[in-house]
Amino acid sequence: MSTISAPGTDVPPAAVPDYPMPRAAGCPFDPPPALHTLQEQAPISRVRLWDGTTPWLVTRYEDVRALLADPRISSDSTHPHYPHQSPATKERRRQSRTFITMDDPEHARLRRMVTATFAIKQVEALRPTIQKIVDGLIDAMLAGPKPVDLVQAFALPVPSLVICALLGVPYADHDFFQANSRILVKRTATPEQARAATQRLLDYLDRLIGDKLTHPTDDLLSTLAERVRAGELSRREAADMGMLLLIAGHETTANMIALGTLALLQHPDQLARLRESDDPKPIASAVEELLRYLTIVHSGRRRVAREDIDIGGVTIRAGEGVVLANDIGNRDPAAFPDPDRLDIDRNPRHHVAFGFGVHQCLGQPLARVELQVVYSTLYRRIPTLRLAVALDRIPFKHDGTVYGVYALPATW
Repeated sequence: MSTISAPGTDVPPAAVPDYPMPRAAGCPFDPPPALHTLQEQAPISRVRLWDGTTPWLVTRYEDVRALLADPRISSDSTHPHYPHQSPATKERRRQSRTFITMDDPEHARLRRMVTATFAIKQVEALRPTIQKIVDGLIDAMLAGPKPVDLVQAFALPVPSLVICALLGVPYADHDFFQANSRILVKRTATPEQARAATQRLLDYLDRLIGDKLTHPTDDLLSTLAERVRAGELSRREAADMGMLLLIAGHETTANMIALGTLALLQHPDQLARLRESDDPKPIASAVEELLRYLTIVHSGRRRVAREDIDIGGVTIRAGEGVVLANDIGNRDPAAFPDPDRLDIDRNPRHHVAFGFGVHQCLGQPLARVELQVVYSTLYRRIPTLRLAVALDRIPFKHDGTVYGVYALPATW
């Protein structure tokens, strides 16, 4: 439905639009047009989710950022009115809770245990390793047959190899953990499928942590195992955290690599400027603009109000669900002039693609370095890279909680 409710008013159920909303045909990189309309006319309004609940949808950049930093907003996924993304994500979070769906002090206690690994200095030290991984995968593509599926040959292996090395997970198991991860980020998965995939991954991470308890190595799972040995963390909490980091560490960046490449191929002037530059600053700026422009977490950040909150002429009551639409927030003309234009010279570092506040993405320094290496290398080494099929034959992840493409046939 496209009917829009006026802010702060009670409206009949028939007038509440469903969320998430479909994208316009032929505009795969843009948020749904209905979100633009909401942002202009009713920036805080009710929407209906898959389970019939009607949380508030917040679409203006200023309001999204303010609420993400507001201590009166809770991330606790056990709250009865928490606006879950799908039956599968609800089941997954019932079965495996991590610090991203907790509030302080528990959130801070658990997050601090892994923060050092993702600090900027630590991640920058990985840049040569990431560069070697990227170059090795490009070498393999250039030596092999064409066309290739850039998702399977490049976009997925880059972050998977990196996060496996960081965590201490055998990359030989990538088919297993990638297949189960795909189930957990798919909105159309059933609760039964999500439950089974979650248990398989938890069992797998628990076995690895058990190995690290007896044979520790220089990796993050060994660090978590040491916390278990010291009584600071339960073995189940360590497995939960390991699963979160494994999934988040490859799914999001893989989608950004593939979708970012597709967006650049559709904007050849932007691609040419990026390909011709070897200056780290414009490359870093291009990464930020692609993060803003694409905002692959396209089903909003989910929260619950702890207290009554007056914002934008609306009162969000205590206990009401809130969906913070960071994709359309990153297209707000009040924050980003001409927001629907991809402009790699923009440097929009204030975007909310990684969220904001205490729950902003822990792994953002790693994602940035991976993307900087990829975007500065792939198009320079394969300057004639192009799609091997028409754009309308690219399968987009409209059914995922993270946006991207299932495959990207490319040649050169």
